[in-house]
Amino acid sequence: MDRSENTSVTRQVNAQEATHETRSAARQLIGNITDLQRQQGQNLLTNLQRRQQDMIEPWLEGKLKVPSPGDWLNYLVDAGERSVLFWDTLRQRADNTLAHEQAGSPPLLKFDFDVLLDGADLETPVNYSLLRILPGNDQPIDDTLAPLIVIDPRGGHGAGIGGFKQDSEIGESLRAGHPTYFIAFGFSPEPGQTMTDVAMAQIRFIELVTARHPDAGKPVIIGNCQAGWALMGLAAARPELPGMVIVNGAPLAYWAGVTGRNPMRYAGGLMGGAWVTRLASDLGNGRFDGAWLVSNFENLNPANTLWTKGYDLYSKVDTEAPRFLDFERWWGSPNLFNADEIESIVDDLFIGNRLTGAANAGGNLLDLRAIEVPVVVFCSYGDNITPPQQALDWIVDLYPDDFALQSAGRTIVYLKHASTGHLGIFVSGKVARREHRQMIDAIDEIKALPPGLYELIIDDLSDSKTPQYEVHFESRSVDDIRAVDTDGRDEEREFIEVDRVSEITSTLYDWMVRPWLSRAITEPMAETMRQTHPFRLKRSLWGSQNPALWWLPAAAEQVRASRHLVDAQNPLLAWQGLASRNIANTLDSWGEMRDAGGELIFHAVYGYLSMLSSAAPSPNTKRHDESRERERIEKLRDELGKGGELEAGLRVLLLFAKKADGRLSKSAMETIVNGYRRVATRLPDIETLREITRQQNLLVFAYPEESVQQLPDMVPDEESRQRILDAVCRIEPAWCNGEGETGKLWRYLNEIFEQPSSRTSNKQSKAK
Repeated sequence: MDRSENTSVTRQVNAQEATHETRSAARQLIGNITDLQRQQGQNLLTNLQRRQQDMIEPWLEGKLKVPSPGDWLNYLVDAGERSVLFWDTLRQRADNTLAHEQAGSPPLLKFDFDVLLDGADLETPVNYSLLRILPGNDQPIDDTLAPLIVIDPRGGHGAGIGGFKQDSEIGESLRAGHPTYFIAFGFSPEPGQTMTDVAMAQIRFIELVTARHPDAGKPVIIGNCQAGWALMGLAAARPELPGMVIVNGAPLAYWAGVTGRNPMRYAGGLMGGAWVTRLASDLGNGRFDGAWLVSNFENLNPANTLWTKGYDLYSKVDTEAPRFLDFERWWGSPNLFNADEIESIVDDLFIGNRLTGAANAGGNLLDLRAIEVPVVVFCSYGDNITPPQQALDWIVDLYPDDFALQSAGRTIVYLKHASTGHLGIFVSGKVARREHRQMIDAIDEIKALPPGLYELIIDDLSDSKTPQYEVHFESRSVDDIRAVDTDGRDEEREFIEVDRVSEITSTLYDWMVRPWLSRAITEPMAETMRQTHPFRLKRSLWGSQNPALWWLPAAAEQVRASRHLVDAQNPLLAWQGLASRNIANTLDSWGEMRDAGGELIFHAVYGYLSMLSSAAPSPNTKRHDESRERERIEKLRDELGKGGELEAGLRVLLLFAKKADGRLSKSAMETIVNGYRRVATRLPDIETLREITRQQNLLVFAYPEESVQQLPDMVPDEESRQRILDAVCRIEPAWCNGEGETGKLWRYLNEIFEQPSSRTSNKQSKAK
């Protein structure tokens, strides 16, 4: 057989293999779509059964009684009065929005503040400013505590989410005594403003706060949602700036989520990429209207948007109106973005997922592994905007195993809420009083945690009258984060195709539409489209400027003066509730069917494109190199016997923490923090202490048994050994009670230190 025949045979074999792979991929795609369809059908059926049970509950409870004529009369009078008050509340909402716009759309904070630095005065002006929050007369501020900075998220809605009511992040910071600052934004961006300009301005703000508190340490910075992922990028670019980073509901790994539960991540693919964002920016004369983002958020929950929100106000209008107006004053004032700003956000985050280094043409934006300070992540299972997978999967992307995280010396703490929604993470008073209060109170303890991954657990010790909580930290593994993502990472192949399609459609739009459309739209035309946006229109039509409502204020005042409340036992209220449930359940079912259909279309289209292109998964999802890990662990062995009393003491504490099922109480960490401060005065700087802690933590992680055996050589004198044992009992007496794994370690330490445990315990008891 000559060479040409060999080549022909090879081509035929390759073609057959390619055909076989294509058929196999097609069968897999069809199987995946079928499985998804079956899962969605089961979910819809389960939810339908739950809603049917919800509908018959009033019947089973005997609440649906036949009303008497008197019940009808009382109910109709009350319903009419509630209707008037409901309409008047909508009128007040529209008037509040108009007044807020006429005032220049300032941040809606419940706290007094001074403007320290206006971003408009910088060399490159931006619509951000640094505010110093002024405490009340009964709120003493401790200038020795680290300053706390809250960055307002610019996600389409109005400004002031971190402090538009007393029970908020700002309120909890002031309560804890921290000097508190707020980075706010204005309604309209400065001409030519970019996200890089905003980042540079925020760097100036943080440096100014640090300079104002030279003896208090670096500031603790809180970022919510959009501000959270922007803060992570900022901390990676300038790791020396923050003292600690807290991100709440921040979508750091936007492609992640749970099938059938997180439909928003499919929106970019269903719209064909980011070209729609460019279209909206051009229709706004170079500025993108945040009302589109807010409307997308509302569309996720049609039952709440179209019915439940209004019904809750109507049914409890006598008590609900003030809360409703407070929230709507903030929610109903969407801001603007420059085209460059919104396009970079959509291209790099929502479509490209480049923050953690997705494999695509754009590459990484920044390396989040450069962040040196502890990072706290707060997420919720009830959040359909930023589910726990999006908030936490960046950890797996950057640190494929526990040793990678430990050797990097990084401390990451996460806190999960069971049910609160996306906005609840930032605006719920209950969340502020519980989760945010405990996080802020534990700042020093989090900073003192050894490198590793931890979950912050809040134990509820409340009695019937007073809420009381206790915090502890539990050690977690990177595999625990993987377990949260129950669907795995196979969907990333399809999201890579979304990014590729978006590049094509956006390029075509830039070539064929943008040149003429951007010139055709004038500012008056853009402003008219903004004012007639459905989100704004449904509010403004109820304002006092509407001549058809001339009678409403006087009528509402008359109703308030002679209100006729219906009796709570009136059976028509139960029938009203039943009708409301029916409407809400119908809208919920419609929303679920809409989302299920969109999800099926997404996977069918982009799964097919992925099959054709054979897109490989992102390299950040691949397993680590085990041989390299073994090599690094072997190099650590030489460090086992090095060090003195300080290194040995820290190693002992880390060993006990490991034996205690990874559980570290806040009270134990407080004792360690005080010890850190005493030790730090004898060292050149706190960084030296942190490096020692990191090294000892690695040794305990890699060589737990050898780490104990080498301790006698590190502290040969009896006095030093006794000080270490005394410190253990002082920090956590439970470790020295002789029970469980910690009891075994305690007895072993006394044995190798040649210190009888009874004598040590007696000395410790006398010291107390």
